[in-house]
Formats: sequence, structure tokens, C-alpha cells
Amino acid sequence: MKKITCFFAIILFTISAIQAQEPLKLSSNEMYERLQKLNFLGSVLYIAAHPDDENTRLISYMSNQVKARTAYLSLTRGDGGQNLIGPEIRELLGVIRTQELLAARSIDGGEQFFTRANDFGYSKHPDETLAIWNKEAVLSDVVWAIRKFKPDVIINRFDHRTPGTTHGHHTSSALLSFEAFDMAADRTKFTSQLGLTETWQPQRLFFNTSSFFYGSDADFKKNNKGKLSSFDVGVYYPLKGLSNNEVAALASSQHLCQGFGRLTTRGSQTEYVEFLKGTKPKVDNDLFSGINTTWNRIKGGGAVGAILYKLEKNFDFANPSKHLPELLAAYDLIKNLEDSHWREIKEGQIKELIEAAAGLYLEASSNSSSSTPTATVPLSMELLNRSDATVFLEGYRIFTKESTQSKAQVKKLEANKKLTIKDVFKLNAAGYSDPYWLRSKGTLGMYQVDDQKQIGKPETDRPLQVEFQLSILQHKITIVKNVVYRYAKSDKGEIYEPFEILPEVTTSIDNKVLIFSDNTPKEVKVTIRAGAENIAGNLHLNLPKGWLVSPAQIPFSIAQKGDVSVVNFLVTPPREQMESVMQAVATINGKTFNKELIEISYDHIPKQTVLVASQAKVVRLNIQKTGSNIGYIKGAGDAIPESLQQIGYTVVSIDPENITANSLDGFDAVVIGIRAYNTVASLKFKQKFLLDYVSKGGNMIVQYNTSGRGGIDVGAPFDLQISRDRVTDEHAAVSILAKQHSLLNFPNKINADDFEGWVQERGLYFPNKWAKEFTPILSMHDKNETAKKGSLLVAKYGEGHYIYTGLSFFRELPAGVPGAYKLFANMLSIGKENIQTQTEIKE
Repeated sequence: MKKITCFFAIILFTISAIQAQEPLKLSSNEMYERLQKLNFLGSVLYIAAHPDDENTRLISYMSNQVKARTAYLSLTRGDGGQNLIGPEIRELLGVIRTQELLAARSIDGGEQFFTRANDFGYSKHPDETLAIWNKEAVLSDVVWAIRKFKPDVIINRFDHRTPGTTHGHHTSSALLSFEAFDMAADRTKFTSQLGLTETWQPQRLFFNTSSFFYGSDADFKKNNKGKLSSFDVGVYYPLKGLSNNEVAALASSQHLCQGFGRLTTRGSQTEYVEFLKGTKPKVDNDLFSGINTTWNRIKGGGAVGAILYKLEKNFDFANPSKHLPELLAAYDLIKNLEDSHWREIKEGQIKELIEAAAGLYLEASSNSSSSTPTATVPLSMELLNRSDATVFLEGYRIFTKESTQSKAQVKKLEANKKLTIKDVFKLNAAGYSDPYWLRSKGTLGMYQVDDQKQIGKPETDRPLQVEFQLSILQHKITIVKNVVYRYAKSDKGEIYEPFEILPEVTTSIDNKVLIFSDNTPKEVKVTIRAGAENIAGNLHLNLPKGWLVSPAQIPFSIAQKGDVSVVNFLVTPPREQMESVMQAVATINGKTFNKELIEISYDHIPKQTVLVASQAKVVRLNIQKTGSNIGYIKGAGDAIPESLQQIGYTVVSIDPENITANSLDGFDAVVIGIRAYNTVASLKFKQKFLLDYVSKGGNMIVQYNTSGRGGIDVGAPFDLQISRDRVTDEHAAVSILAKQHSLLNFPNKINADDFEGWVQERGLYFPNKWAKEFTPILSMHDKNETAKKGSLLVAKYGEGHYIYTGLSFFRELPAGVPGAYKLFANMLSIGKENIQTQTEIKE
């Protein structure tokens, strides 16, 4: 048991290392597995809509058992999901989920691609999805992925024939894949791509089906008798000490922000695929049956295979370096192959094997994790030959996209004697190294990416690299390494981070939404961060007419890179209700900087640096409220506490473990965060105290929780059944059912105008059944659906009130939606109709 646990730990440690470009360190077992994949010339592309849609069992099986080059095309980056591990949502969540996919692929052996589609949130039908996404653009991206990857086999996760039965994004991914299957071979389609790639016709298309799509095993078998191919994906890999299902579980567990951490599983397990189009396999349980996947597939490949098949058969695990002559001979042949597609792939694969067989350690590191576009970067290069092979360094080249610097330097790499080279490189970068898909303003459904060569890539290309020019046993070979930042922490050990190119200065407005509930000025704190040493300039705020800022600008000076300076402005709102955008702009020697640097740091992914516009939404809002002291029990992470503080509430975070009898008595209301009953195990044991608080006159607001097939108990005082009902159209009409109820009248009058400007959705996981004690307040529905009346329910319980709401306040308040603030203030004020409002509009 200890050995398995240790092996798991090694794998999980390697994930972060791989993603941050730690130098290659393959064991003999891993080298042999790479050799097996080198000798397989076949590719499979798995297609679905989101991160965590992919079937890691099948991806791992294709990569590790079949040995095929395997990739997952996720149409989106999962921006519309929720986040169980932190506050990041929307684009920042997409950055996290991108890295979680890369972490998963580093375990199951696959590659990762995307389209420009933006996950705008839940969609009930592909017609809606494809209208918001821009079908033609996303279809072109799927065709681009097929033409570039050139899969023999494509596998869809979802069924293109069942629109309306699952997430619209899901069905859309299958529809687009089905259409792109033939279109990728059509020279008249998306002709602009053909200057960069060629047409390609995949051999066959499958649907990865299961009983999940039919509701029961019986219906699944009844409807698919004689139609499916199947294979056991529960195989065991002695070289890994793990079964395929264990590898798959480790891979899917990387989706931590979606709560996918799970136990590993073992044993036989059957996967099913339904043939959709193309050439049907000759053998049911072999998706590549009838496709030549040997070296003889390509002209000149036979000579390569003659070397590498023999090497695979006689591989020496104890001394892999003995195979360097054969590997280098095969490498020379591969470099001259006419087939450019397979030449590029196999050249990269065999280089890794040569590097590992020679025991080479090659690293290029900076003394900092970032630099500015025109700075000089000190570099340290470490080279080590841990074999008896004769290896020479003949030179190296440091380069970015814009500039290069070469040095000839003949040095013999003596066995196990480290060579360290120090050098400096003057950057001449055209831009920053932040996520490329976030650089231009997109639409609700699409990211704007103008460079065709970037489309589909999981990450921005690394900005600074070093090419080592080597001679190994008199064979010339070049190996390129990304420049990294390497350091150590006493409590974590060695850490690798990607090297980034970032602005000289970035700024951050402390609050991303500022709500002015009256004419009182507010202090606006702006943090200035230096990206280089000795930074000095001026900072000012841009605001539209009607808003006043004092002072007009503030000078700043920061000596050390990474240090910050905090300045404060006083902002006075206009008298009338208004929504505006406030921008922080720094000026240095006439050059303006208007970006905020956001660093995302979690242990399971490498640190991410994202540049966004340094701005905040400012809202002059006519709002009234009663009560001031709010208790908040956090769920899966949201910014509602900070939002409530914006309009004058005192919000106290409550640890459920500390809830006891009478401990809640001092609060005007207690709010339960999103998905709290899904994620906070101790909450159900404290429900008695919460309901006692309500019965004594308290006000309890429970926000949405997800409901699986088994339902979810949200501790309501009366029967309340949470469903999967939702209204995804943020513009859906809202009907008021209880016009006279205080929730709609005190202390703010709520009308149809207050539901304008909502973002992403109206709400989710509405109750669909409730006891007569509950009063439904609102009704809404998506197109062609029945009315949903469970978005906001209130019940009197004892002397207090219990409110359940599936309205997406966790999105609306951070977005500064005025009507959402007014409605939430009314929920907090229920039962206090006879108390004079504490905040009144001053005209």
C-alpha cells in the first residue's frame, strides 16, 4: 500500500512540474512506453464541450493501451461554470480550467486543444448555443483542429441526434464534429486555413455512448443491440503499477474547481462506441482495425521501423543509453521523411527519447519569474550528461519571436559533470505573455483571436526559449527548452514557474464594483505594482461626466520590482442613478499603462498571470435598507459578502462549526452561500440552531444548491424539493406573482425594470415542489418552456422568515446589477417593515 501511495504522490508532483516546464526526467519504464508510442502511427481525437466532459478512461486507454496519439478537443474553456476552490469566475475560471485540463492530459497521456467558443453558461438547446457562439466560426475551429491534428478516428462524447435532451453546448459539440468530419477534406471550405495546413479526411467517427444516455442498462441494451463496439478499459499497466481506471481517475481528479476529486477505481470496465460514419472497423473492439498504423504507413518509414521495432523488442531497462546509436540513426532518417506531418511529430518524440537515454539534463532559468518587454534578462543554463556517451555542446541560441542571440561554444559534456553557463539576453518583445484569447474584447459567445496559428492552442507560446545545439555520438541534434524560474521554499521545496513578460507597471482598483447608495463620496484605493526597478510616474482615474475625482492625479515612485504603492482617490457620484466604468491609468514618460495583473496560484496547477483592464464598475443606486448586521456562511465561493458591504452592511463570516444555541441572535439576517449544503458537511448538523434562530424572529436566506438524482436537503422548515429547473436566458421576462408581498415593496419597490441588465442567467436549480407555507414571488421561463415559479420562495416560520432563492445573485451582485441589489436588500429587510430605514436617499 505504501508503494502505491508513493507512486500516486510522484505522479501528482510531476503534474505541476510538467506544466511549468521542468526539464525532462523519464524513467526507463516511461522511456519504453514512449518508444511504443513512437512506433504507432495513428491518431484519435475526442470531442466534447467543456473541461471535465471528457472520458478520461477512454483517452487513457487510447493513449496508454492502444499507444495512439490522442487528444481532447474541448470546444470551451469552461468559463461559465462555478468554482469550488476560490473566487475566480468567468474568464479567470476558464484559465484555471484550462490548466486543470492540461494537468489531466499530463496524466492520461493526451494532448489538449480548444476552439474560440466562450462558455456563456447553461444552454438548453443547440439552436441557442450555436446562435450565441457563431456557428460558422466554431465550426471552422473544429475543422482547423482536424486538419492540424489529422486524426484517423474521431470520438464524440455526446449524441448529435438528441437536441434538447442535454446541455446545448454538449449537443452542439457533437453536431459540429459530425459536420466537420467531411468538411475538413473539402478544399472549398475555410480556404484561408489551407495556406497553413492541408485538408484531411478522418477514417471513422464514433459516439461514445453508455447507459447514462438512456436512463437504465435495460433501455441501453434494448436500443443498441448489435449496434455497438465495446472493449474493456480496465486493463492493468505493469510498467506503471496502475490500472487504466486508476490513471483515468487521477486525471479526472485534476478538475478540482468543479469538485471532481474522487477515489481511484480498478477492475474490468466496458466502454461502448457507436459507429456513425466513415469506414467501419473490420474488428469490433479495435477502432484502428483496417488502418495502417505501422511505420510502413509513410514513404521511407520502413527503414525507420526496421530500427525501432527491433529496439522495442530488445529494450534494455537497466541501461537505456546503450540504444543511443539506434535512436540517433532512426532520428537521422526521420528528419528526411517526406511526410511533413509525421516527420514533425516523430522528430519531437524521438528527441525526447534521445535526451532521456543520454541522461541529459538541460535547463535554462531566469533569476525572476517575469520581465518587461525591453529589459535585459540574466540567464543561467545548466547542462549535464549522465551517461558514457560522447556529448558536445556546440553552441546555443536564445530567442523570442522577435529577436535571437546565438553563441558558438564547443564544450564536451563530461560524464556526470555539470556545466553551468551564465548569459544575458536583451528582450525585444512585441507584447505580453498573458493568455492570448483574453487580449482582445470578444462577444458573449466568442473569444476574439485574430492569429489563425494561435487558434486551438491551450496556452500562449512561451516568450523566451533556449535552443541547445548538441553533438551526440557525432550526430547533430538541437533541443529547445523554455526559460523558467526555479526557486525553493522551505515548506514546499523546489518550485518551477513559467517565465512571463509583463508590463512595467500594473494597477488594481481595490473594489471591482462600487455601489453608491447616496451622494456620499467614497474612498477608492488603487494599488500600483512595479514590474521593474525604479518606476516613477503619475496615476489618474478616468470617469465619465458627472463623477468627480479628487485629486486629479497622484504621483508615484517605486524602487524595487514587485513592490507596491497604494494611493487613494475620493470619488463623488452624480445625484441621479447611473452606471459607469472607472479606469485606472498610470503614465510613465508619456507611455500609458491600464492593465491589472491577476496571479492565480493553486498547488495543483502552475501559477498563472493574467492581464485584464484595470477598471471597476461604479453605480449610483437609489436603494434603501433596514438592518445592518449580516451573518454569512460561505459555500462554494462567491463575492456576495463584499458586495453587501458596498451598500453599507456589516457582514460577519460564520464558521458553521461555531454555531450554537443563541450564537446567531445578534444578526439581522443570516445568509447561506451558494452550494453550501453541497460543500459544507457540518452545515446539516447545525440546521437545528439555524431554524431556532428563524423561529425566534430571524431572517434566513438560502442561495442555490445543486440537486443530483438523489436530491439535496437544504434544511427547510417545510417540504421543499430542489430540481434542476433553471432559466438560462438572462433576458427572460419576469412576472411578479405576489405583487403586494413585502419582498417586492419594502424597503424598495421592485418592478420589471429591476430585472434588466442581468448577466449570464436568471437563476438555476429552482425548487419545483414546495409546501403550502411557501409563497412563490416570481415566475419566469426560457423560450418554449413552462413557467418556473420556484426562483424565489419565502415562508413564515415562527416569528421569522425562511427564504430560498435560485436567482443567480452570486453573478449579479459582483456585476453591479442595480435591480439585484435592491431585491437582495429587500430579502435582508423582510420582517422589518415597521423599523425605520437606516439609509435613505438624500435628494
